[in-house]
Amino acid sequence: MSQQMIFVNLPVSDVAASKAFFSALGYTINPQFSTDDAACVAISDTIVAMMLSRKHYEEFTTKQIADATKTSEVLLCLSAESREKVDELVDKALAAGATAGRTQDYGFMYGRAFDDLDGHTWEIMWMDPTQAEG
Repeated sequence: MSQQMIFVNLPVSDVAASKAFFSALGYTINPQFSTDDAACVAISDTIVAMMLSRKHYEEFTTKQIADATKTSEVLLCLSAESREKVDELVDKALAAGATAGRTQDYGFMYGRAFDDLDGHTWEIMWMDPTQAEG
């Protein structure tokens, strides 16, 4: 069975700034699928975020584009290997210009959130694998 992939498409106001931001988090920009109007951010082998200029994003929808700084259109949650990795990634995001979001600490589950340069909310979450099994 082949692995299913997810391609998350998000409208951004500045594609170059988004490339710099996600590169600062340690993600790779795939130049094969990136242009002046799109940044292909490889988050993992199966997760890709497409940062599309608002003009380019409009080509894929007839709906009004949400202003993520004012309206929540989606919560993007990524897993992390440990609590420390949660903090490491979120701290990188904040240093690159993100806005801090909520921190949730339930002992067996820990997460922090940030809003990227365009207001899209990213949650980074770790869960104790022994708790998840039980």
